[in-house]
Amino acid sequence: MRDLVKSFKALSDPIRIRILKLLEKKTMCVCELTSVLKIGQSNMSHHLRILKEAGLINDKRNGLWVDYELSHGEYNKYATEILKTISKVLNDNPVVKEDLKIAAKVNREKMCKK
Repeated sequence: MRDLVKSFKALSDPIRIRILKLLEKKTMCVCELTSVLKIGQSNMSHHLRILKEAGLINDKRNGLWVDYELSHGEYNKYATEILKTISKVLNDNPVVKEDLKIAAKVNREKMCKK
């Protein structure tokens, strides 16, 4: 039950739900996510930490970047089902559609400074 409660707490913020929808389409680094969602890096890191602790996302080193991707239930057995439900519910959401359009144009090599 603890995992389920953690998941729902993580999903109680619209920014975190938008992050999940973006990561459903592709892995992204912090600078890409901040660019699409127009929030600061420290704020983004806070949201990513909550999602990771809930078992909804994973991070992995990719050269200069740390990429974030959706979890597939490795840590939280509810994660996969929750993510499927969110995906179905939000496919027609105008904010999510706009986020996905912006994300398609993001180029990390041009924007991310290391």
